Amino acid sequence: MADVRIGISGWTYKPWRGPFYPAGLAYEKELSCAASIFRSIEINGTFYSMQRCESFARWADATPDDFVFAVKRPRCVTHMLPLTNAEAPLGNFSASGPLRLGRPPFAAAGTTIV
Repeated sequence: MADVRIGISGWTYKPWRGPFYPAGLAYEKELSCAASIFRSIEINGTFYSMQRCESFARWADATPDDFVFAVKRPRCVTHMLPLTNAEAPLGNFSASGPLRLGRPPFAAAGTTIV
């Protein structure tokens, strides 16, 4: 049986302070708070830049042991390079959980990009 998880795309959204996160919650506690509600969260930061190992370790420490991050592929792979020429960037990027592969907005419907 498949393990279906409902999650959110990121956790650092200033407008969520108050409506979603409790008033006065420290910024550093937002991930822990969101992870207490959802079983998975997408890491958007990996789309924009390489992340430090320390960041991944800190995020893992802030979440339950059975929590799963969905790691977004870097934009250099999905938006800046044709995916047919992305071996080197993909070789520098791996994860053991789900990976989110964003489709660039300029890709025509029906176009094969993988």
